[in-house]
Amino acid sequence: MRARTDLTLPDWWHPLADKAATTEGEPWVRLAPPNAEGRHSAVLILFGEGAHEGQTGPDVLICQRAANMNNHAGQPAFPGGGSEPGDTDAVATALREANEEVGLDPASVVVVTSLPEVWISVSNFRVTPVLAWWRDPHPVHARQREEVASVVRVPVSELVDPANRVRAKHPSGYVGPAFQVRDLLVWGFTAGILSAVLDLADWSRPWGPGRLVPVS
Repeated sequence: MRARTDLTLPDWWHPLADKAATTEGEPWVRLAPPNAEGRHSAVLILFGEGAHEGQTGPDVLICQRAANMNNHAGQPAFPGGGSEPGDTDAVATALREANEEVGLDPASVVVVTSLPEVWISVSNFRVTPVLAWWRDPHPVHARQREEVASVVRVPVSELVDPANRVRAKHPSGYVGPAFQVRDLLVWGFTAGILSAVLDLADWSRPWGPGRLVPVS
């Protein structure tokens, strides 16, 4: 999907929108699905602003998955899930899932572009990240309690703060970027994509190797 050029976006959006429209390199090649297998799915990377008093700049919507989920239980994640027969494309999947999970009004959102498909090996999902601007923010909540425990808007300024950047270490041997923000440890697929998007937008700040945080 090409980035839309007919949009009036905040100034901070433009570097991300411009680069996301043409990105085909790392980490997307490294994370590309190896073959035709896997269930098609999508996540909504929703950037807004003004969520917190005195806070300027963008924020991103993060859900904490319910503890009883089969896959990625208890982990922070973007709204999203598997495609269904009525979905016309990845954008439709992402918006439907966000509405079902947290009550997001699709009319309040402007989809800017989609990123290359990413494969999650542990759950065998082929995920299309959909980048969107929350033009008309409104209250959201954990609507599907069997899937979502809580929802929060995290300021990008907190995500890029070197004090909040760590590396998650799993018993399987996996080591990857992670974020400790607002009583959440964001790691795994979500942290990897989030880290790549922050780099893509030139929002990241140098943070060194980062301390290791064990996860399970």
